[in-house]
Amino acid sequence: MNRNLKKRLALLLLLLLLVPYTSEAQCAMCRAVLESEENSTVAEGINNGIVYLMAIPYILIGALFFIIYRKMRS
Repeated sequence: MNRNLKKRLALLLLLLLLVPYTSEAQCAMCRAVLESEENSTVAEGINNGIVYLMAIPYILIGALFFIIYRKMRS
């Protein structure tokens, strides 16, 4: 592989791994309830739960494609 292409792929992978840390969005109802409370640890827990629920399917699909890739190469 081209050295420049490797750098671009590494940068893309790094950016994709950092996306869940920067995205802390919530649905409108969750946001309204959490903004009315003064306890920020509850809001942080909800945000972390949303990120985990979003990330798990992508991890499972990635693992499945990796297994298929390894089977096809051997």
